[in-house]
Amino acid sequence: MKIESTEFTQADLQSFYDELFDHERFALADRLENASERLARIGPRIKAGRGAGAWSDHEVLAHIAGLSKFYGVVIHRISSGQMTEVDLLAGTNLRDTTIERMAEIEPSELLRTTQADHARTVTLLRTVEAASLRREAKDASGGSVSADFLARYPLINHLEEHVDQLERSLG
Repeated sequence: MKIESTEFTQADLQSFYDELFDHERFALADRLENASERLARIGPRIKAGRGAGAWSDHEVLAHIAGLSKFYGVVIHRISSGQMTEVDLLAGTNLRDTTIERMAEIEPSELLRTTQADHARTVTLLRTVEAASLRREAKDASGGSVSADFLARYPLINHLEEHVDQLERSLG
C-alpha cells in the first residue's frame, strides 16, 4: 500500500468532506422525493374535514403543506446567504394558525402545492454546493442552525413521520 495520508493538506481534507457531504445531500434529496411520492399515492384518498379531538387526515396534510413551504423557503434562503437570522420558535408557534388556514383549502390543492414545494427543494438539494448547505443562520434562541439541519430534521424526517401517520390512517 502506498502511504499518502501524510501528504494530505487541509484543502484535501475539506475536499474529502465535501465529497461525503455531496453524497449525503443526494441521499437527502432521494428521501424527500420518496416521501413526496408516497404522499402523492395516498393524498387522493384524503377527505376534506376537521378532526374532533385529534387532527384529521386533511389537517395533517395541511400541516405537511405548511411545513414543506416554510422549511423549503428557509432552507433556500439560508443556503443562498439571503437569511442570516431565523426565529424557529415563532414559526412553530404559528403552526396551529397555519393549519387552520391551510385546512380551508381542498386536499387536492394542498397536495398539488406541496408536491411543487417538494420538487423545488429536491432540485435545490441536488444542485446546491456543499458549503452552501452547511451555511448557518443565527436562531433567536441564541444558537445557530444550518440549512442541512433544517432539511434533514424538521423538513424530511418530520415529513416522513407524517406520511407514515397518513399511511396508517388511510390503510
